[in-house]
Amino acid sequence: MAYSLFQNVLVLVNGSEASIQAVRYGVILANNYKCKLKAIYVVDTATLKQLTLNKFFVEDESRDYEKSLTTDGVKYLNYAEEIGKAKGIKIETELRSGSVWGETVSAADEMNADLILLGGFDQNNGEIHAAATMTYHAILKNAHCSILMVRNENIEKLYKQV
Repeated sequence: MAYSLFQNVLVLVNGSEASIQAVRYGVILANNYKCKLKAIYVVDTATLKQLTLNKFFVEDESRDYEKSLTTDGVKYLNYAEEIGKAKGIKIETELRSGSVWGETVSAADEMNADLILLGGFDQNNGEIHAAATMTYHAILKNAHCSILMVRNENIEKLYKQV
């Protein structure tokens, strides 16, 4: 029996266009390698807790923001499922809470992922770039599988061909 390069692929969804492109890339991989594809969204409760402890948020604001992030996460995961369904690919989805990097690494370990897909990011947006860089660095440092930052400009065209 031939061994497929990828059997289990995890994609981190954060609502950015780059993460949606990573989902499309995952669909292409799932189609080509017949692998299992899972998308996760992590409600970053670790940062919310830190912001509350440092008095940037009062507790009520933190809870409201967490609810908003949870609602967004459900929406983005549903969208990821639709992207897969449009091409006949089932995408398992999971909403998690905690630190983004920690939950990403845990989810990858739990599913025995061969690959984690991360959406690239616009380096011109300073604050978002800095936060994403720290998160992605922690994923790179702690993951037990390969990681691919998706930055291919032809993903739309390739996705349409699936």
